[in-house]
Amino acid sequence: MPKIPMCDRCLLYAHNPHLVCAVHPAGVNGNTCLDFRENPNAEPVELWEPEGASYYNGELILQPQHRLTQQQQLELVDTHPMFTGRCPRCNAEFDRDWSARVHWDCSECGWMDDTV
Repeated sequence: MPKIPMCDRCLLYAHNPHLVCAVHPAGVNGNTCLDFRENPNAEPVELWEPEGASYYNGELILQPQHRLTQQQQLELVDTHPMFTGRCPRCNAEFDRDWSARVHWDCSECGWMDDTV
């Protein structure tokens, strides 16, 4: 039976496992119903949002838990190989093909990028 999410909040909803509503007993054939009537007594749809998360296009997206201060961000720009092209520990130069690189681990001194 093709029931759409908004059926549960409609005045015409039958609350019956065999019928969807009085107007469309077998359900509607699309994503919307032209006969939808909001039930004022229906439970409101709660979009629970934990701290540090947001809804985008109906999907809950968790944000990174740690935020860098402005000073930490500036230090990262000054020292990270993605911006400098060099290892922050031994100053070894990385290959110039930066567009495909994900990890910035140094083969010279063993420094490992833990920001990813």
